[in-house]
Amino acid sequence: MTNSSLVQQRAFFESFGFLKLPGLLKNEVEGITSEFEAVFPQLGLKHDGTKRTMIVSFVDQRPGLCALLDHPGILESVGNLIGPDFNYVSSDGNYYTGETGWHRDSLYQSNSYIKIALYLDPVTRDTGCLRVIPGSHRDAGLAMWRDEDLRAAEGNWGVHQRDLPAYPIESQPGDVLLFNHRTLHASFGGGTRRRMFTMNLGRRAKTSIEIDDLISYCDWHMYNHGLRQPYGAAMLESAPPARKVHLSQPLEFWN
Repeated sequence: MTNSSLVQQRAFFESFGFLKLPGLLKNEVEGITSEFEAVFPQLGLKHDGTKRTMIVSFVDQRPGLCALLDHPGILESVGNLIGPDFNYVSSDGNYYTGETGWHRDSLYQSNSYIKIALYLDPVTRDTGCLRVIPGSHRDAGLAMWRDEDLRAAEGNWGVHQRDLPAYPIESQPGDVLLFNHRTLHASFGGGTRRRMFTMNLGRRAKTSIEIDDLISYCDWHMYNHGLRQPYGAAMLESAPPARKVHLSQPLEFWN
């Protein structure tokens, strides 16, 4: 990708809080889907469609998914947004059922965290694609929109959450979506078996605020999901030296 394209991508992301990279993993999506499908039986889980089925530390379960942290396109795009020495901090894999109301993923003071989302089924505005409110990650957006107000849309404004002004990021398998943790997002109209997984990434902590936020993130993640180790065995055992850059700082604080 040219330097001008990267500058434009970063400017778009910083302005609107999200970015779509069409077809970035198109050539790899068949293998990625096979690895996704293998994780659930590997951990003894079966999705029955009645509710969301989620696995935390999802990517860490299979070498083929761990290798996404080595993919040149991922490294270039994420490095462009938050620096080439970014931290990989967590992931989750999901079979989604139903809808997800408006929310932000975190509000850390350092504003250091982004998420990669990969949908393994075609999704549109009416079949469960990611919707975002552009600019809601910025200070003005934080002051203007509260999660709970949007989720109470019918009482507040007489409209359903799905009808609030927002941008639907329709996608095909192989597309890569990135968004700031502070960006308000939701999903409506999906079925009972939407396959999607995410990776949470952050800037390498350098300031005292960034370090405090990383420690808080690590503590929260470990405690809330009952994890004893920061990363799965496959993530560590398959890691080439370049990937270890993205694991070293969280390992320092988790341990």
